[in-house]
Amino acid sequence: MKDQFQDKPIDEHDWHSREYVNYWIESDITRDEERRPILRRMLALAPFSREAPITVLDVGAGYGVVSEEVLRAFPRAHLTLQDYSELMFEHAHRRLAGLSPFTSYVLADLRDPAWSSKVGGPFDLVVSGLAIHNLEVEALIKKCYGVIRGLLRSGGLFLDYDLFGLTAGGVDTHSKWLHEAGFAQIQNIWEHHPAAAIAAWLPASKKL
Repeated sequence: MKDQFQDKPIDEHDWHSREYVNYWIESDITRDEERRPILRRMLALAPFSREAPITVLDVGAGYGVVSEEVLRAFPRAHLTLQDYSELMFEHAHRRLAGLSPFTSYVLADLRDPAWSSKVGGPFDLVVSGLAIHNLEVEALIKKCYGVIRGLLRSGGLFLDYDLFGLTAGGVDTHSKWLHEAGFAQIQNIWEHHPAAAIAAWLPASKKL
């Protein structure tokens, strides 16, 4: 099976093929342990107590790596996983089994303008890992950032671990797009080209 898929271009991922999804996870899961310290460093910026019943959205959750770290950091979180591959969710269900009774799964395509209405919200925290870059087109990525901004509560936080270096300008370009979407502060937490982890905060609304 590896010989069949190893040279498959990124734009030919078939997330609805059980054979391909199983192959991809078998390969990707070997990097879980090197990513966990980065994800934990990223989540450490979330300004919530461990026992807070926060609402969290995992965008492009896949087989649940980022979600698992969220639930270990915030075991009482009400977590929503969004992805458009039902096969990925089968793996996520097994990975997250027993971690939290407050977990829901939403099948939705980020290219569908209606995806945000399917996930609910608002959320205290939005996370994502190695997902949004798959939109590839600048307009779609910028639109996604704007939608995420709209799903967050005032003062909310977006944490993203992704391949920002695949875009010309890398983190700087994505930081600009996030500012344009309405995020007030962007922080580059960690970077090893082409991957990086960033935090983006919404401004808190002023109380009258």
